[in-house]
Amino acid sequence: MDIRPGGLDDPRVIALLQHHVTTARAETGLGSAHALDVSGLQTPDIRFWAMWDGDTPIGLGALRRLDTDHGEVKSMHTAASARRRGVGAAMLAHIITAARAEGLARLSLETGAWPYFAPAMALYTAHGFVECAPFGDYRPDPNSRFLTLTL
Repeated sequence: MDIRPGGLDDPRVIALLQHHVTTARAETGLGSAHALDVSGLQTPDIRFWAMWDGDTPIGLGALRRLDTDHGEVKSMHTAASARRRGVGAAMLAHIITAARAEGLARLSLETGAWPYFAPAMALYTAHGFVECAPFGDYRPDPNSRFLTLTL
C-alpha cells in the first residue's frame, strides 16, 4: 500500500470518491452532509491523496488549510474491501504529518453523528482528536460532530 498525492483525474479514484460522497450523504441528515465532490476538492487550499494497493485505490484523504495555523481533515474514506487493514489509520497519520510539515498548530474535522459514522469517530479519537465547537464556516448541527487535535 502506498499513498500518492493527487488522483482526482483518475477514473478509479473518482469512482471511490463518488461512492464516498453518495454514501455519506445518504447516511446524514438532510442539509448536514459536508463531503466534498471532485470539484470541491480541486481548490488551492486543499491537498488530496489516494492510497493504492497495486492498481486499486483503497483510501482517500485530504487536508484543507483554513488559515495560517489551522487545517481540516476532509474526504476520509476507505473502500469496503480494504477496511480493517489500517488504511484509515495510515491515511490519517499521513494527513497529520502533512499538517505538521505545513506548520499548522491545529487540525480539526467534522463527521456525522449517526451510527454509520461510529467507526470514524473511533479512529479519530484513537489518534487524539477531541470534541470541540464548530469551526470555520460550520454551525451547530445535531447531525454533526466536530473534533480537533493540537499538533
